[in-house]
Amino acid sequence: MPDSNAESALRLLIVDDRVEDAEAVVSGLRNAGIAVRPLRATSSEELGRLLTGQVIDVAIAAHAAVTLPFAQALQCIADSGQDIPVIALVDALDETAFIDVMLDGARTVALRHAPQQLLAAVRDAWADRQARRNLRRLEARVRESERRSDALIDSSRDPIAYIHEGMHIRANAAYLEMFGYGDFQQIEGVSLLDMVAPQHVDAFKTLLKSLSRGEPPPLRHEIEARDADGNAFPAAMEFTAAQYEGEPCLQVVFRRRELIDPELAHELEALRQRDHVTGLLNRPAFLRELEDAVDDAARGQSRHGFLMIEPDRHQQLLADIGLDHADDLLAAAAARLESLLDAPAIAARYGGTTFAVLLRDGDYHATAALAERLRAGFADHVFDMGARSTVVTLSIGGIQIGETSANVGQVLARATQALESASGAGGDQCEVFDPGAADRLEQERLQIWIARLRAALDHDGFVLHYQPVINLQGDTAPVYECLLRLDGGDGELVAPGTFLQIAEDHGMLAQIDRYVVSRAIAAIARRLHEGRPTTLLVKVSQASLEAAGLAAFIGEQLAHHQVPGKYLVLQLPESKVFTHLKATQAFAAHVARFDCAFALEQFGAGLDSFQLLTHLQPNLLKLDRSFTQGLPSNAENQARLTEIAARARDIGIRTIAEFVQDAASMSILFAAGIDYVQGNFLAPAGPGMHYDFE
Repeated sequence: MPDSNAESALRLLIVDDRVEDAEAVVSGLRNAGIAVRPLRATSSEELGRLLTGQVIDVAIAAHAAVTLPFAQALQCIADSGQDIPVIALVDALDETAFIDVMLDGARTVALRHAPQQLLAAVRDAWADRQARRNLRRLEARVRESERRSDALIDSSRDPIAYIHEGMHIRANAAYLEMFGYGDFQQIEGVSLLDMVAPQHVDAFKTLLKSLSRGEPPPLRHEIEARDADGNAFPAAMEFTAAQYEGEPCLQVVFRRRELIDPELAHELEALRQRDHVTGLLNRPAFLRELEDAVDDAARGQSRHGFLMIEPDRHQQLLADIGLDHADDLLAAAAARLESLLDAPAIAARYGGTTFAVLLRDGDYHATAALAERLRAGFADHVFDMGARSTVVTLSIGGIQIGETSANVGQVLARATQALESASGAGGDQCEVFDPGAADRLEQERLQIWIARLRAALDHDGFVLHYQPVINLQGDTAPVYECLLRLDGGDGELVAPGTFLQIAEDHGMLAQIDRYVVSRAIAAIARRLHEGRPTTLLVKVSQASLEAAGLAAFIGEQLAHHQVPGKYLVLQLPESKVFTHLKATQAFAAHVARFDCAFALEQFGAGLDSFQLLTHLQPNLLKLDRSFTQGLPSNAENQARLTEIAARARDIGIRTIAEFVQDAASMSILFAAGIDYVQGNFLAPAGPGMHYDFE
């Protein structure tokens, strides 16, 4: 699935009769961590305008919609010519309904009351759409590359031809000249065997059959060739697998043998593929081998192991043996590496002091065993460098190449990550990533996090930081937002984005809410005791709405610390409120008895945020951060902020803009009538409350 960041947000079109139902869909996706830019159409005219002016990734259409019927919506989308997968949203599903929906043209069906299934359908449709888009881009690039290659072949002085099923389908001018043909029409469809002298035909047929089976071609194949007049001449042929106009074929390069010194040609080819210091394959030659292995894995034909290897403490070793022995050390390490390898493993100098090994047709256990054999084989060996001797240990990172990791960039990145992990753990270690074990590793990671969160709740392992919220209208009363951090135990603090989703998935959010609320009320009490009354904004989650008792707990804590409720503002995200409206209304009414204020955060990101205010009367609206990103250059957001501030002011609700990034944004927000601002540009969050509001 594409990354759900601001640059790749899901552009979602919704066709549904009720805005509340559409908002529930958007909220569910946002709750799952997908950044959504929603659009909603209620008529074919409106849908046509949206399709004309917007790029849409996925459409969700209610099958029972009345204002814009499902079939009509699908027809509009089809008429637009855009590649937009449509998910049919249904209340219930049977065989007949499923068949009808799919025949209408929907890509898949999702149940309205099964949010996880809907989420999976959206993820799949979005990923498929992105894959199709990338495929079209790649096809365009391939076509452009083919045009450029065609031009290069035409201008090449090397005689080059393309052969499909033994017949010529393309030849350049140098090739035609070599064989005495005036134009390509004279050779088109002619068998390559006709270019070979009779005594070489049988051997050449055998070679062509082996190439058609996918066997690797020889570096050079020497024969006697025959031109159009039947004159024979000694020639050498080079073969490369290629494509021409979408068809698999062979690229053949002919050279007159009298122009080539065979011994020199072999020597040059060896030099071209080898690293001159170590004698191992060089990086370009090795990457071709790796690409072939990845292609094999992508076709499900085989599995291979890939290792990246670094000598530990290389700079220290050089200091011990002298810089003049740097190449000697690399050469000795390469020789030791080769001595520990058996076919079909091949080694290369990947770059600098990094070596690489490809184990063909090996499973994970064989790859891990090879990594350990290399590590032990170096640790037990003494290298003699001039008058000195030394031991070299290795850090080894690797990955098992299979269908799920069949991408060269992914293979290199995973192996590099594993190498860095092994090196960072002190060296003389192996770490081989097994894609098949990813689920087990993820479960282990989750269990570790769950244990950390429980320990933090039981032993006061969370930390509160405070960020000033500054009034633009002249009020200097101190206001801060409480921000939760987890004490990592090593002096580092962990941001909530790392662990809150895990806490939510395992039913721990309500406990964390109580922890934060109790610490915040205690902090307010300390400030009151010091004669500095301070208002704190505290986030609570939807889990506290579902699990009754937080409102009563807040009342108990306020009474215990003798804190007036007016200094506590409780925040809930707009997206959560939409899907828990009745519970939110009850919660807001309950905390209002203690004189606590209630705020909606991430406001304005929904389809019709102000409609929510007909059911709920918050004291504060904290605007979604998307409004302040790049604000000085975004006229649309400037106008939207002014509109929101005016509408909120008319109904007696104050507004807060967060993530303010520059002075120009401050001026715009002041002119728009926003009441409060916060952001690192003004003051970062910290463990103390030291901002001078005067």
